[in-house]
Amino acid sequence: MRVTVLGAGGYLGSAVTRRLVSDGHQVTGLVRSERAAERVREAGARCVLGDLEDTERTRVAVAGAQAVVFAPQMTLEAEHEAVSGVLRQLRGTGAAFLFTSGTGVLSRRTDGDWSEDTFAENDEFEPSRYIGARVETERSVLAAGDGVRGMVVRPGMIWGHGGCPMIREFYRSAASTGEVRYLGRGLNLYSNVHVDDVAALYALALESGTAGAVYHAVSGETNYRTLAQAVARDLGVTSRSVDFAEAVKTWGKFPALVYFAVCSRARAPRSRGELGWEPGADRLDIMTDIGHPAYREAASAVPPG
Repeated sequence: MRVTVLGAGGYLGSAVTRRLVSDGHQVTGLVRSERAAERVREAGARCVLGDLEDTERTRVAVAGAQAVVFAPQMTLEAEHEAVSGVLRQLRGTGAAFLFTSGTGVLSRRTDGDWSEDTFAENDEFEPSRYIGARVETERSVLAAGDGVRGMVVRPGMIWGHGGCPMIREFYRSAASTGEVRYLGRGLNLYSNVHVDDVAALYALALESGTAGAVYHAVSGETNYRTLAQAVARDLGVTSRSVDFAEAVKTWGKFPALVYFAVCSRARAPRSRGELGWEPGADRLDIMTDIGHPAYREAASAVPPG
């Protein structure tokens, strides 16, 4: 299958690119830098250098594709515009379009407390106050029609190979403050999943996913306090609870709200039952990612303990 991966140079996009190439697909990746382009070529994919906001370069990357995976990180407004443009280009082609959303749209603000709410793919929910606007983009993909097989993938907190953004923020809090911080009681969490298992779900959805379907990718749960304490042990520093005001000073308002003040728990019965998705038995414990050199590099400025 001829597949274009938009955002192929990113953490998730590069994993999806590697998986699709290994499965024998002809992959083209759209990336923003020559450095990212080199990684995409090393994975065995063709590369188009450009930005998603450059409609001409996006058109070139998507032209002739039998499937498109949308996996960049963008502001919500720019994301919606980019998705709309690609869907217009794909009309009448019979191509598959997989949009990367996330279980953040399901999240509940708890300021560090646990929430019993947990959602499967088809459950009704009230969208997040902070990134709920992404649901409108999801709906446009699910209702694409016009010969487009539109699907939405919602990964939880993605980890593996030292690339988890939230774990990195715990290390960075140590770099900037000398301690690892978490919000409130730290009992909140995002259901999590290894990046290679997310890539496997994309491969399955491209092969046999249903138009108009949402697929979750989650395989474990570990609360933030447990993660913060593990990072602190790795660095030989202390961990400490902070209130929301101090969390904003540590991480900034948007990360504090979207990452650390919410609880987002999800299940993946449709992914498992319909696609036969099964996370790897050796990729179920996020704690095995603690201590990766990439995280320690982020905390290289930690004062001596």
